[in-house]
Amino acid sequence: MKLKDKVAVITGAASGIGLATALQFAKEGARVVVCDLQHARVLEVVMQIRKAGGEASGFQMDVTDREQVGGVIGEVVRQSGRVDILVNNAGITQDARLVKMTEAQFDQVIDVNLKGVFNCAQAVVPHMLERGGGVILNASSVVGLYGNFGQTNYAASKYGVIGFTKTWARELGSKGIRVNAVCPGFIATQILATVPEKIMAAMRERSWLNRMGTPEEVARVYVFLASDDASYVNGTTLEVSGGISL
Repeated sequence: MKLKDKVAVITGAASGIGLATALQFAKEGARVVVCDLQHARVLEVVMQIRKAGGEASGFQMDVTDREQVGGVIGEVVRQSGRVDILVNNAGITQDARLVKMTEAQFDQVIDVNLKGVFNCAQAVVPHMLERGGGVILNASSVVGLYGNFGQTNYAASKYGVIGFTKTWARELGSKGIRVNAVCPGFIATQILATVPEKIMAAMRERSWLNRMGTPEEVARVYVFLASDDASYVNGTTLEVSGGISL
């Protein structure tokens, strides 16, 4: 098991890539802390992991609420003694063209996707420093690399996450804390349920593998980066997109 007995906090873990990552981490022996706004779904995921023989606990958590984030991380440390891995997965979209985007839409996405990552990392890092090591994995996106029509706010937030990653890798690497980002491409998650088939077909065509990715494929990349297999990987931005940038 690649993550045996590691304590892993995963935000946005109730669905999509976050859920797949929680399940995959548990299979690899991690003690998973499921965090999400959806309390009922948090409980369901925790039970799903436990029924499969894994270890899990769960918290309802809003990554934009610094006090709540600090409280959750403090409780995890109290219960488990440490946090070894943080996966900053929580994120939202509020799409609109620049001329149509409202200030509220812009602020909501930046608050969750960018400041939420900052809040969680800032809460976890002191505990990692005290223990002399850890791993932080940030969810960026290919949109953060190349931009996307109608996603001014989302692209800005995901580009910012890459900036966080490179900066923290410099600041924390010498302290034994590795920081990396994952940039998924078009992944078949529930967030795409309302996207018209014409657009879905165009997404599939942009991948040289002629298909969309699965949450499990992204989750396995997170496992690699969280494990000792990636012990010399720091400050990287790993694209998981089927090669759409080629």
